[in-house]
Amino acid sequence: MIRFEHVNFSYDANPNEKILSDVSLEIAGGECVLFTGGSGCGKSTLLRLLNGLIPEFYEGTLSGRITVLGKDISQNGIYDLVGKIGTVFQNPRAQFFNVDTTSELAFGCENLAMPEAEILARIDMTVVDFHIEKLMNRDIFKLSGGEKQKIACASIDVLRPDIILLDEPAANMDYESTSDLRQLIQIWKQEGKTILIAEHRINYVWDIADRVIILDRGMITKNICKNEKNTFTDMMCQKYCLRSLSSVSVLDMVEKEKQGLSNKTKNMTEANLVTNPKLELTDFQYSYGNTEVICIGNMDITENRITAVVGPNGTGKTTFLECLCGVRKNIGKLKFHGKDYDSKARLKEIFMVMQDPNHQLFTESVLEEVLISMPDEDEDKAREILKELDLSEFEERHPMSLSGGQKQRVALACAIASERKILLLDEPTSGLDLTHMLEVASILKKIKEQGRTIIIVTHDSELIEVCCDEIVKLGETKNLAV
Repeated sequence: MIRFEHVNFSYDANPNEKILSDVSLEIAGGECVLFTGGSGCGKSTLLRLLNGLIPEFYEGTLSGRITVLGKDISQNGIYDLVGKIGTVFQNPRAQFFNVDTTSELAFGCENLAMPEAEILARIDMTVVDFHIEKLMNRDIFKLSGGEKQKIACASIDVLRPDIILLDEPAANMDYESTSDLRQLIQIWKQEGKTILIAEHRINYVWDIADRVIILDRGMITKNICKNEKNTFTDMMCQKYCLRSLSSVSVLDMVEKEKQGLSNKTKNMTEANLVTNPKLELTDFQYSYGNTEVICIGNMDITENRITAVVGPNGTGKTTFLECLCGVRKNIGKLKFHGKDYDSKARLKEIFMVMQDPNHQLFTESVLEEVLISMPDEDEDKAREILKELDLSEFEERHPMSLSGGQKQRVALACAIASERKILLLDEPTSGLDLTHMLEVASILKKIKEQGRTIIIVTHDSELIEVCCDEIVKLGETKNLAV
């Protein structure tokens, strides 16, 4: 059904770098294939070549031949692929056309002039399959990142395409939502869909994929068939810089800490939580209109530590960070070093790395981006920060030309360069492979040792395991050491 023959590709933004190098690959109809590998290895580019975004949106130099359903892809425009290929982007906001969720699910079918009754029937079926009844008739822009990803997946399901492309679909989803996505992929498999998934979080889809293809610097380094996949281990994953095959809910981690199942918890609580000063939140509240999102009577977050803020999609974790840093004006008090900080004062002390880094990248180069975040510009120091985050080779690149994971690291570099005492990170590892996740964890620990306080909203149990000192479940007032 899909064939790549000696495909090479370079983006015009960086013509000297081959994103894909001599890729030859055949995918049968009804096959579910998982593409994985390091950040920037070419996973997303493969999908863009199939859905027509290259060359109609992303320009570059392409050689080789790609055929879909026996037709040369170069002879088809994006319009020719509508209804045949559906794509869920890494950033779901990039594919929304409406402001409410129900209209978004109907949009694709309406453009194909389907009868209203059929559109409504399709929507009803998708809503049940993906358990998104509570997300219907909602303002898209008031959804959490994970909820937006659910709507993006559902809007593709309604179209019923033969080929489905998923680009990091679980990046911002919690454990339960990822389980729902897994069930939907299984439904698509049973319906005979051809499914291509580009993903770092491989555990939820590993066993249902028919094949796993590992990429490195644009080349296929490993093509794992079903039999070999079943004997693959976490040790082998580490060899290829892949995330763990184990699936752990961060909420389960919280429950284990509550039950005192970890001696480490007890020791760290006794030794550290008493001596370290705290950020004190009192009557901390925020509402969207008449809907209360944040309601915290009292909460202490230990300073000079790395605290994970967890909770299901839609519980207000991102809103909580936005209130903490002063982007949103909330009711209540935040006390830091014994002093009350209003929203304006917080903006001077706190730096936030957003879930979508596109919102905070403004300059023409990566180096400039870091420099404008510094209190006093220092190129040597900026380059040192970029080196620590494995970004040196991109310092002259335009930030918007980078992969999602690379943009995440640029935003983190800006946070480090800001020298703010408190750093807030919203899903900082959503687009990162194992190597870069561990690098980020190591750097965060170094920052903590410099006397800074780090608060991370995350669904990433691997990140929590390797670097976080405490867990706060939103809605609970007790801090739990990890």
